[in-house]
Amino acid sequence: MDSTDLREQPPARDTVLVAAFEGWNDAGGAATAAVLHLVEHLGATKVADIDPEEFYDFQVNRPVVATEEDGSRSLTWPTTTFATVTVGTRRLVLVHATEPSMRWRTYCAEVLRIADSLGVGTVVTLGGLLADVPHSRPIPVTATSDDPATRAMVDLPASTYEGPTGIVGVLQAAARTHGMHGFSVWAAIPHYVAHGPSPKATLAILSRLEELLGITVPLGDLVDDARAWEDGVDVLAGEDEEIAEYVAQLEAAKDAVDLPEASGDAIAREFERYLRRREDGRGDGPARPGGPAA
Repeated sequence: MDSTDLREQPPARDTVLVAAFEGWNDAGGAATAAVLHLVEHLGATKVADIDPEEFYDFQVNRPVVATEEDGSRSLTWPTTTFATVTVGTRRLVLVHATEPSMRWRTYCAEVLRIADSLGVGTVVTLGGLLADVPHSRPIPVTATSDDPATRAMVDLPASTYEGPTGIVGVLQAAARTHGMHGFSVWAAIPHYVAHGPSPKATLAILSRLEELLGITVPLGDLVDDARAWEDGVDVLAGEDEEIAEYVAQLEAAKDAVDLPEASGDAIAREFERYLRRREDGRGDGPARPGGPAA
């Protein structure tokens, strides 16, 4: 079954929660940037938050003091925010947070309690991980599901990862136990440019979400930001002969793997996305799979 079939055979409740957490699960800040992009460019409205008092160590995740435009001082705590927006026939609940420090099971139960109140049927978690991939090729994005019902509806594999997990893994397990569908989307960030932002990876995550959820996301300046990021890394890599040689090795390895994959299916998916943008009047044009600079 094609990966876009989720929009043709929706779960019992057609509201999807999309969550990303700053910290261990968010290399390059790519995942949280994707959620914040959706909030801003889709015009989502904040509907709820979680009091951070019992879930965060404030010596690890400190509150932030800032000066507002009117000269007043404000204090912002590391909390969890929920915002909602409807895109076509799909209702999204967008969750942005810092990975909590403690009481993860209680925290996930609270997230799912709010999700229940908003009619959520599917939980999507986003992540970024560091990997041996070149910045000059499409960012690899992996989507997996440990929920057999979701895999029956969407052509996604089960995760084969074994080892320590972050809050996204705990939330997915809790959602599955709770009777919700769920899957995860991860972008691989070049480890030699680990520090965020990573707009090319954010763009790759959003492109995959478009395919899986059957939505169109206005990209704003993200395509230009991704190109500028890649150009900047080109310059930095070119200034160090050792890094330049290493990047060339990664490019050769990536090209050898991807050469047989210039398939009609990939071209068809990209053309479908282009047509959706034209129909929605977004005017963003077609974005290449995995990023603008293939």
